Amino acid sequence: MRLNCQVMEKTLRSQLVRGSVAVGLAAMLWGFDGVVLTPQLYRLDVIYVVFILHLLPFLFMSLIFHKEFKNLRLMSASDLITFTLIGLFGGAIGTIAIVKALFLLDFNHLSVVVLLQKLQPVFAIALAAILLKEKISHRYAFWSAVAIVSGYFLTFGWSLPDLRTGSNTVYAALLALLAAFSFGSSTVFSKKVLYKYAFTTSTFFRYGFTSAIMLVFMLVAGDFGQFSATGGREWLFIVLIGLTTGSGAIFLYYYGLRRIKAMTATISELLFPVSAVVFDYLINGSLLSPLQWLSAALMVFAIIRLNTQFREN
Repeated sequence: MRLNCQVMEKTLRSQLVRGSVAVGLAAMLWGFDGVVLTPQLYRLDVIYVVFILHLLPFLFMSLIFHKEFKNLRLMSASDLITFTLIGLFGGAIGTIAIVKALFLLDFNHLSVVVLLQKLQPVFAIALAAILLKEKISHRYAFWSAVAIVSGYFLTFGWSLPDLRTGSNTVYAALLALLAAFSFGSSTVFSKKVLYKYAFTTSTFFRYGFTSAIMLVFMLVAGDFGQFSATGGREWLFIVLIGLTTGSGAIFLYYYGLRRIKAMTATISELLFPVSAVVFDYLINGSLLSPLQWLSAALMVFAIIRLNTQFREN
């Protein structure tokens, strides 16, 4: 009996580590995308960018996972609603909001946007507790608070948020807050479908439902002329994003999310802003102050503590 318990505990620990690493790697890919890849598409309309970045991977996945379509007929009304909510919040609204926020600031003065997106765990943890009945322990709440506070100092240092860039900054801040809520909601809804479907199925239909929703947005906005306005270099980045930091990262993310709780996953996603800062330094030469480096280290430490000390029930 004791041996069986030890084997089970070891298996759970292995699942926790693998899931956390997968979600963390996906978050780092998103950080790379935000600093290096997506900025290359600034000339295009936001709705079109989000639409094409979901449609192309979905068409590619349809060639490989075409048998997944049969699952559509087997889905309950609840499943269809959940996938629609994932596509609406995580795919459409969240992505449009964060890309628009970055475009508004010309990929400068990202501090407010990055900080507000760090509020994603606040929404996700609250929703996970309400919808998935996940319990919030005192230890988990403590390390979550450490990670989020560290994120503040990583972004601003000792300074207060700088809103001097004018109305665009305020608009971008509100969009980033909307993105934080949308992605946090999507994390919880995604965890719900992963109780029932494989991560490949979940990724496939996330992109499928998002593509359908974005098609409606495209029809309303009348953005189809953007296809002819897209240059060869932009198509290269669209394909690169779609297959790597887009669908590739989502595959990793869902693989990990299936193995860990939504609350653990959303804290692991804090590696997104950390990696964004690191890539910004390596590629753009943006230097961090000693306080910011200390904050980054403390945030990573808090994430590790969350993933190693929090027991999955």
